[in-house]
Amino acid sequence: MKILFLANRVPYPPYRGDKLKIFNLAKRLQGKHELHLLTFAQTQEDLGYKAELEKIFKEVHFVYLPKWKSAINCLSGLWDATPFQVLYFRSKELQYILDELLKANTYDAIHVQHLRMSPYLSERKDIARILDLPDAFSLYWERRKTVKRGMLTALFENAEQKRILNYENVLKEYDLSLVCSAEDLAYLENTHHTGNLGLLPNGVDLDTFASRDHDYSHSKTILFTGNMDYSPNVDAVVYFTETILPIIRSERPDVQFIIAGQRPVPKVIALANEYITVTGFVKDLAATYNSASVVVAPLRFGAGTQNKVLEAMALGVPVVCSNIGFGGLGIKSGEGAIMQTDPLAFARSVIDLLSSEEQRRKVGEAGMQVIKTRFDWDIIAGTLESYFQEVADKYRNPNV
Repeated sequence: MKILFLANRVPYPPYRGDKLKIFNLAKRLQGKHELHLLTFAQTQEDLGYKAELEKIFKEVHFVYLPKWKSAINCLSGLWDATPFQVLYFRSKELQYILDELLKANTYDAIHVQHLRMSPYLSERKDIARILDLPDAFSLYWERRKTVKRGMLTALFENAEQKRILNYENVLKEYDLSLVCSAEDLAYLENTHHTGNLGLLPNGVDLDTFASRDHDYSHSKTILFTGNMDYSPNVDAVVYFTETILPIIRSERPDVQFIIAGQRPVPKVIALANEYITVTGFVKDLAATYNSASVVVAPLRFGAGTQNKVLEAMALGVPVVCSNIGFGGLGIKSGEGAIMQTDPLAFARSVIDLLSSEEQRRKVGEAGMQVIKTRFDWDIIAGTLESYFQEVADKYRNPNV
């Protein structure tokens, strides 16, 4: 098949989030299909990655959209009902290039990444299109309401949540819309009363995050990973440090907490002290996971599944996490990750793991098995391939 990927960000380097998913899926489909890419480049650095992406995609097209242009786009949101998330990625230039590509090429299917890119192909009913949502975005914003915020922030976020909830109906315009967890899928089905939804989980690159014979004997290091300018992650580490970590340290005063992730904001940097380390960007994240005794993911809002949980499980490191994203894993608490929502119970689970090598090994090894059988990118790419075939067949055989 000839497939076009329409992405909101340059999918390289594949460290986190949107970039990681597109890169890993395309990497596994390239040998079987002819892949093309159209994406926004937000920085001059992004423009330098074209050669790397051309190793996977036959054609790579960039549209330069610096952040200052996106900010201007968002000004129209003062009198526009479109969500700011969508306005941020509005571009006449990208629409023009996309239209020209569609005239010059016959694609069997098009993969549209994120609600943010949905306007560009929502009306093209003559082409097989899949909308891939990283999560139920309206659910993400709904959960933000549960966290204490300033009055102006709350007013803006509540308004944005309403806009997104209304705009999300665009998923009905696509042949198929995908989400990464069963929890998000059920939410969208119930909210928008649509049946054109499918499941495409987040995955783990088992070459990068291959088992390194994790050493279960050490018991003093707690790890949190993620992009540290991402609001749910920032809230999670502040919450953990202020509310949960003191409980843990009352019984385990020797424990060290490591916050590993790129672009830490000042609020995160300020957490560093003699027992809390803020690393910034880490090139070998697998090694950092392997140095941890327990990984924590105490997120209080968000949606989808958490890469930090999947990656730790792949390496056999036990995880204690909140309910955010846990439902989408389809596992029982203890099968790689222990789910707790109460801060005291969360702290207790971390303490219990730190206190028992046998328990760390049991939970960690269960997680490795889950990842190998269900969250390997090779398996997930095969699922996406089947979805492409399904929507393409509808246009090849419209009477079937």
